[in-house]
Amino acid sequence: MTKQLRRRKARIAAIWSGVLAGVAAAAAMTTVMAGSATAATTLGASAAERGRYFGTAVAANKLSESAYTTILNREFNSVTPENEMKIDATEPNQNQFNYANADRIVQHARSQGMQVRGHTLAWHSQQPGWMQNMSGTALRNAMLNHVTQVATHFRGQVVAWDVVNEAFADGSSGARRDSNLQRTGNDWIEAAFRAARAADPNAKLCYNDYNTDDWTHAKTQAVYRMVQDFKQRGVPIDCVGLQSHINNQSPYPSNYRTTLSSFAALGVDVQITELDIEGANATWYRNVVNDCLAVPRCNGITVWGIRDSDSWRASQTPLLFTGAGAKKPAYDAVLQALNNGVIPTTSPTTGQPTTPPPVTTPPPVTTPPPGPGGCTATVSLQSWTGGFVATVRVTAGSSGTNGWRVTMTLPSGATITNAWNTTRSGNTGTVNFTNVAYNGRLTAGQTTEFGFQGNGVGTGMTPTCTAT
Repeated sequence: MTKQLRRRKARIAAIWSGVLAGVAAAAAMTTVMAGSATAATTLGASAAERGRYFGTAVAANKLSESAYTTILNREFNSVTPENEMKIDATEPNQNQFNYANADRIVQHARSQGMQVRGHTLAWHSQQPGWMQNMSGTALRNAMLNHVTQVATHFRGQVVAWDVVNEAFADGSSGARRDSNLQRTGNDWIEAAFRAARAADPNAKLCYNDYNTDDWTHAKTQAVYRMVQDFKQRGVPIDCVGLQSHINNQSPYPSNYRTTLSSFAALGVDVQITELDIEGANATWYRNVVNDCLAVPRCNGITVWGIRDSDSWRASQTPLLFTGAGAKKPAYDAVLQALNNGVIPTTSPTTGQPTTPPPVTTPPPVTTPPPGPGGCTATVSLQSWTGGFVATVRVTAGSSGTNGWRVTMTLPSGATITNAWNTTRSGNTGTVNFTNVAYNGRLTAGQTTEFGFQGNGVGTGMTPTCTAT
């Protein structure tokens, strides 16, 4: 069977005799839709016209296959390395980094004018053996070093990072997934995002997960609450990735657009990061594209592979091209949906949902009633052998604050290794923590939080707060 793809012939509805040559040249690249302007003939070109990307996951070992790269170069304007940027690939031995395969994908993408999404910096899975055997402070520091080193290497080459991947448990609990990273302290996700921002200030930082398509699911709501909390506290998060591995047991949900718009309403972008649909259901593919196009902050879509033979779910034939490289009906449905989308006159900036969230939307965070003038501080602790993470909540009194200072004496032998949302003086003994630019001004009763990580034992600390 030949692998050469048939090219779609351009049809011309009406031709002005004076511009025949110009229209004939344009017809080689575009198809004229009846009664409308020309429409793009590839997924990436059509998405780009609508201010978005349409990308795919790429494996480095397939870049030498001409049939593979022909489709890749023609159809897509964004690339995500499938495995080559994951922890086991980039740091197989501690502090020994290998970027060869990831660099190959990045160089190919950039040579074709494609953007690159980075995947992924911190994950409980696909850890090398040396990391799997670590815990506590050693693991936390190794994770932060990995985030810093990899994001720094690709600085300026990657437009967005899946900073943390799949950190929430499945099921109805809405809890965090139990993992070696989670056991270093509940703030590990926040710490990873802060490290990524410091390493690459210009890349968009995303949280990425699966089974978050249905707005009513506990896992979706738990991720929503985390993003809401991060935005309220100034944790650097720019986007949420929905993997959207859709199958007959987890079908396309009718409230998918509500999920996209509700996350966007928090002030973050939304990206569909690993789309594949069992049987390449054309209707479901079309619905996903239409839902993304309806939400201005849905930046784009990445399908997880090019041909069915490239898919991790090959037996379910979930992609837009057959193993032989032929376009499926789902491809036509996606291209038509993209071409029917509105071309924006300005860049999308709004984050308002297109559909009001249902009554299950988490309520806003409440604050305690204001106490007397000044401010108060409380501390909560998460400890493990040899280390701890402290979260300090500052509450303004009846007069509010223009700034605050919290003083705390660490137990003997305890040392602070890092802190966030605050400026601190010293690492041992009595330490003063003061507000940073964005969290010093509090109205009466309003709260803010800062935190720090330390070595040793953190029990017995009593914070005092002074308003300034």
